[in-house]
Amino acid sequence: MSQANIPNITPSISLTRDDAINLILTSIAMEELGLAHIINAEGEKIQYVLGTLPGISSPVATLSDVLNMNNSVRETLREIGKKEWILTNKLEMVLRAIQE
Repeated sequence: MSQANIPNITPSISLTRDDAINLILTSIAMEELGLAHIINAEGEKIQYVLGTLPGISSPVATLSDVLNMNNSVRETLREIGKKEWILTNKLEMVLRAIQE
């Protein structure tokens, strides 16, 4: 069996410092938007289980259903909090770089 032949690709990418900072800020904003969508989905999950989601009739939730949903939402929000902490640190580093 022969070795794979990988072509020599050397793309030329040139970014200025300002371009890089703008890309990092954009990535932070996009991650924040994604987290906002997850938080919204968790709210809709709560509404569904409680039977208050507009336009949708769901079965009557048992106490076990509500507790399971609560644990699920709590775990998701805990992970979102961790991600928010990381994004805050990332933003602070970018802001310090801008001031330099």
